[in-house]
Amino acid sequence: MFFPISNMLTSYMYRFFQTLIYVAPAVLIAISMHEFAHGFVSYKLGDMTPKLDGRLTLNPFKHLDLWGTLCLLLFHVGWAKPVRVNTRNYKNRKRDLILVSAAGPAANFIMAFLFMLLYGIINKLGTHGVIINYLYVLCYYAAVLNVGLGVFNLIPIPPMDGSNILLELVPSVNQFYARIRPYSVLILAVLLGSGVLNAPLSMLNEGIINVLLALVKAILRIGVGTASGGTIV
Repeated sequence: MFFPISNMLTSYMYRFFQTLIYVAPAVLIAISMHEFAHGFVSYKLGDMTPKLDGRLTLNPFKHLDLWGTLCLLLFHVGWAKPVRVNTRNYKNRKRDLILVSAAGPAANFIMAFLFMLLYGIINKLGTHGVIINYLYVLCYYAAVLNVGLGVFNLIPIPPMDGSNILLELVPSVNQFYARIRPYSVLILAVLLGSGVLNAPLSMLNEGIINVLLALVKAILRIGVGTASGGTIV
């Protein structure tokens, strides 16, 4: 069957904006919590730099990185503007830098669980009404994007958090990182655009989402043949 190009374009734009109303707020939430966690942990470990830079905030516009945000919107994985820290303020540099680096992904996984739990609660109580249905779908998008951001940032390629953790655990990679760091954004863009990371990232993301769903089902006692509960899909 032939469809006029204008109709196809209209349909595509409608689907795009329909998705955007869920993806955009979910992205802002995920980025804000990720960067706030980095700054907050560094601040608690004695570093005033994040506070002086205005990064101890949940305002997403203080944390957005242009390319990282575009990747989040398009590929559901990405990064934010790195939080500056001064490691000289740490009592135990190696331990504290690992804690600060891991704080962002950890915050995303915690947020993913909380949103999945809320998704399950709404599912159990019912999704009647436009606002409730919107929140129901938004919770799922927020859970998925938080998982995606957390997993992606653990990749050991600068400037991802995983590279900072690996560098502290295996200092010998510093020379390699020094060579690729000027091209790191290009490398990440190529890896994402070429689809090389699709399979491993999808496997990890799906595995974590399934674990979260299983936990929520167990906590709320739904989706396992109960008479009163709903079913999370």
